[in-house]
Amino acid sequence: MTVSPFRIGVVAPAGRFNPEAAERVIKLAALRPGRPVEIIIHPQCFLKDGHFAGPDRAREDALVEVANDPAIDAVWFARGGYGSNRIAEAAVGRMNATALAKPFLGYSDLGFVLAALVKAGATRAAHGPMCQDVLRPEGEVAVMRVLDWLVDGDAAAREPQTLKASSLAFNLTVFSNLLGTPLEPDCSGRVLMFEDLSEHHYRIDRSLFHVTSSPNVRRAAGLRLGRISDIPDNDPPFERSPEQIVRHWCAVSGIPYLGTADIGHDVANKVVPF
Repeated sequence: MTVSPFRIGVVAPAGRFNPEAAERVIKLAALRPGRPVEIIIHPQCFLKDGHFAGPDRAREDALVEVANDPAIDAVWFARGGYGSNRIAEAAVGRMNATALAKPFLGYSDLGFVLAALVKAGATRAAHGPMCQDVLRPEGEVAVMRVLDWLVDGDAAAREPQTLKASSLAFNLTVFSNLLGTPLEPDCSGRVLMFEDLSEHHYRIDRSLFHVTSSPNVRRAAGLRLGRISDIPDNDPPFERSPEQIVRHWCAVSGIPYLGTADIGHDVANKVVPF
């Protein structure tokens, strides 16, 4: 009996995709045992418009095209960078029921799109590694984790706490910036997980002040802290760790602090289904 391939559409709603990363992901998918996987990379991924992978409308149209295509089983974001906030509301507003029922996977700047999807009623959006992560040292591990989850629903690919509670996961800076916008999802009763990269301690503190001040966030079941990596030096030293900062703002806001989360801007980044 012939098994049909699992077809994954790749789009780049933010920064430009690296052609080397595209080649490596396609080769890895071909080597994976079990059900065949077909990686379909939209040509838009390699467009150039300044920082972006093409003009706003080209990125929006590509995302809608891949999402609405009934022949595509899942949407995987090529990479982050910046720019998905410019198209997220319009793109998700054009998506059909087929799109909102399929998996979408990404993190970092793509949190804007994931939030818009959740707000629109998407049932399988998730925070997790993107295609460009294959270029990190040992990045193949992250790619295979994604394929195991997308194709087989492998529980080992998931952040462990998501097996126990309904969760949302975001880059902290991205989430702070989408609060108060039409993209903001309902946090009631859900565990929020945050990670971040290359932000000073004072910026982490400021973002958490903003996030935990939100009435919506204060209805969450609690916060978990993922990895905050590559923190620049403060002058003078801030003298508080990211966990101490989170604990402080959780105490001030009355939101339970629930410990650490196995997510971050690294190859160990686990999948958090929303």
